[in-house]
Amino acid sequence: MSQKRTYHQLHLAVPLVERQHRLIEELRLSAPRPVVGGALALALGVSVRTVERDIARLRDAGVPITVRNGPGGGYGIDARRELPPIALTPGESAALIAALVAVGPYGSATARSALDKLLAALTPERR
Repeated sequence: MSQKRTYHQLHLAVPLVERQHRLIEELRLSAPRPVVGGALALALGVSVRTVERDIARLRDAGVPITVRNGPGGGYGIDARRELPPIALTPGESAALIAALVAVGPYGSATARSALDKLLAALTPERR
């Protein structure tokens, strides 16, 4: 029974992860301009309330999404082209690889690129 529940939870989590990835990408592509919730909802095919919940989840997890209220406001994110180097343990890399494979790394070019970089770091002949 618990295996069935776990599969069900994963099945429900995949669309959420994909949508949150798309949400971050929409913010990144629009940066430095803020994006209003209605535009994000339209782009993602969900309600404004769903966007608000996703933004809250991402911010609670530490994703640096800014929120500006009022005219000219909306949601924003840092638009740097590259992040500083990060050192991951093999276990951390394996966790990220498993997450990417679970949601389907072919869903976006950025997910595929991230998976390729992680695999290259773990495979001696690819370095």
